[in-house]
Amino acid sequence: MTPILVFAFFGLMALSVPVAHAMLGGTALALMMDGKPLAVIAQRLYAPTQAFPMLAIPYFILAGSLMMHGKFGEYLVNIARLIVGRFRGGLGQVSILGSVMFGGVSGSAVADASAMGNALIPVQVRDGYPAPFAAAINASSSTVSVLIPPSIPLILFGLVANVSIVDLFVAGILPGLLLAAGMMAMVWYVARRRGLPAAPLPGGFRAFKSQIVFALPALLMPIFIIGTLRFGIATPTEVSVLAVAYALLIGIFFYRDVTPRLIWNALVETGMMTGAVMLIIMASGTIQWILTAEQVPQNLAAFVGTHLTEPWMVLIALNLVMLVVGMFLDLPAAVLLLAPLFVTIGNTIGLDPVQLGLMMVINLSVGLYTPPVGTTLFISMAIARTGIGETSKALLPFYLVAVVVLLAFTFIPALTIY
Repeated sequence: MTPILVFAFFGLMALSVPVAHAMLGGTALALMMDGKPLAVIAQRLYAPTQAFPMLAIPYFILAGSLMMHGKFGEYLVNIARLIVGRFRGGLGQVSILGSVMFGGVSGSAVADASAMGNALIPVQVRDGYPAPFAAAINASSSTVSVLIPPSIPLILFGLVANVSIVDLFVAGILPGLLLAAGMMAMVWYVARRRGLPAAPLPGGFRAFKSQIVFALPALLMPIFIIGTLRFGIATPTEVSVLAVAYALLIGIFFYRDVTPRLIWNALVETGMMTGAVMLIIMASGTIQWILTAEQVPQNLAAFVGTHLTEPWMVLIALNLVMLVVGMFLDLPAAVLLLAPLFVTIGNTIGLDPVQLGLMMVINLSVGLYTPPVGTTLFISMAIARTGIGETSKALLPFYLVAVVVLLAFTFIPALTIY
């Protein structure tokens, strides 16, 4: 069944069928060709959604939506300008630092790319930034959000690979910060060569004090999440509910911008994003059933153990596969499909599953700004009104940063701190 499944899945993807529907279509065709009843799909469709930690996904999305539909986004940009705006390429630096802050609230690269892109790309272009460069900064920096807790892809990896979500959250902080630091250094270098201006926020320290007072309660959310999880006060699911309550309380009593319309918009956005993620999770359950029934993970691990004799060769092979898959599949779908296979292979060389999770998310996040399916790439291009060729060329320095960080976390296990 597996060859039929693979052929049908990629054939449907080539016809621009959505990922989840391509998964279900490929599964149905494989089952019919093998003479098995389609009732298997109905039986396996809901099994992956029954894990209790899965509830954390919609609640974390809702908490981020409540924050970003209010005034927090404006304060976030102002704080970032006050911290890094005085450097060369200040607005580009703001975009990256803003993504770090935004990641601690939303955990979604797509939401980050849309929010930060709409706020900063038009201003950057007016300040003399080439539109492709502005789009490249936004498309690449927004992927920092999928590493800074709370991270939806890390939650999915933890559920599929049976790894502690708390450990993954804590371990995701360092690669997220290193990616951001590398991208900021690259923006400074390019800005210096092209003579791009700084963009300090007027007012100096006095303005910083007034802005930090308003931004601090929301910026404390990731610290609240990690602290609550790390000290065992609550489970990831319970923390996600507390995060929603925290966002509501801040909005009602501190920012005073919570209205019925804001709550409605946040709920609609959460419903749409959760629906898309859950449909992929449900569809992946049917594929995983076929792969498990035909012992694909075990056979693949045996093949790797026979033909790739050194651990470093296995690591290189895993990274290359993930880079290619990330170019064609959205991050959640790729995590759900690859994690069960790669955990089995990783066990053959003693690879820490938390390290594997970081490798996978760093790797697959590159696909978010790589043609032909890069989500944050096309969002940024639409805002900047640029073409794919010129934007991809402007992205080359940021690919270099991502590859350096990826190789570091692949071959230096000590960096995986949790």
